[in-house]
Amino acid sequence: MPIKLPSDLPAFDVLTREGVQVMDEDAAARQDIRPLRIGLLNLMPKKIQTENQFARLIGATPLQIELSLIRMSEHETRNTAADHMESFYRPFTDVRQTGEKFDGLIITGAPIEHLDFDDVTYIDELRSVFDWTQTHVHSTFGVCWGGMAMINHLHGIRKHMLPHKAFGCFRHQNLAPASPYLRGFSDDCVIPVSRWTEVRQDEIDAVPALSTLLGSDEVGPCLVEDPDHRALYIFNHFEYDSDTLKQEYDRDVASGAEIIVPVNYYPDDNPALTPQNRWRSHAHLLYGNWISEIYETTPYDISKIGIEVTDWRR
Repeated sequence: MPIKLPSDLPAFDVLTREGVQVMDEDAAARQDIRPLRIGLLNLMPKKIQTENQFARLIGATPLQIELSLIRMSEHETRNTAADHMESFYRPFTDVRQTGEKFDGLIITGAPIEHLDFDDVTYIDELRSVFDWTQTHVHSTFGVCWGGMAMINHLHGIRKHMLPHKAFGCFRHQNLAPASPYLRGFSDDCVIPVSRWTEVRQDEIDAVPALSTLLGSDEVGPCLVEDPDHRALYIFNHFEYDSDTLKQEYDRDVASGAEIIVPVNYYPDDNPALTPQNRWRSHAHLLYGNWISEIYETTPYDISKIGIEVTDWRR
């Protein structure tokens, strides 16, 4: 089944050209099924790039997905055209006021790692989002800074500054082969990493409800499951395009910022060569498994989310 997107959203044409099944509102209305409602709370400055990345992954499953784009209510982006934001995004205050419910919600990262959580201008509203998910979202997926902020809010797990940026493609171990989220995963996999902060495994281990599914000896825990809050937290970037790390590296080189060549990313670590994507298949597996788990456990009557108790891990 395809992902349902507005026909004038840039991701519609991008994914169509890539062979991803996409349908518009009229075609979706003719199908006598309930699509899974997935929200994307997009905190990244390059909104369109991020939309494409996540739509590509969640649109590759056999299920019909209805993607809703959400933004922080008071925060104004300076990197995406105002007409795009006006046309395709709704502020969270509107979503909350209408009482809408979602089968899944992705909360993206944001390039504000250097700030304490309390210093982020929209942190109060974001914390209200985390609380709202417990009654209005069946499964939440917090990504990078978004995942760190959510695990901090719900469990008090801190983020710690790193002495140097973790930047490149790092091997991660499959620590829970029986997890439905890692169905089809190899014993290890390569994942893009780009962050100045980390959460620490010993602090996660101190919370019995949390379990680490993917981790690295070099860059620490990556994917953490929180079944009590029907949530996953991933601190690295399976969603990245082949050239996303290159874009970050080229930007920092051009600005004169201190930056290392991304580890294990370019062939022979040579930035003059074209990087190879070694994570795409596992990225599709992870997000496909997440969508599958949602499909198997979410109430058919979406209004029952937050009311009807379902077997989250049957």
